Amino acid sequence: MADTIKVTLVKSPIGAIPKHRKTVAALGLSKMHKTVELPNNDATKGMIAQVSHLVKVEEA
Repeated sequence: MADTIKVTLVKSPIGAIPKHRKTVAALGLSKMHKTVELPNNDATKGMIAQVSHLVKVEEA
């Protein structure tokens, strides 16, 4: 299991509900196709699960 994961925003959160938009921002994703490396922990996995339809995840 990797220590970090790469999360990329692949769909715009413009039409998403406000809670999902805030979650995307909290993940550090502000623009389309931006990629961030985040720690692989339960809190991050929960946030990713909430917006899984907007992001692409891969192990770093």
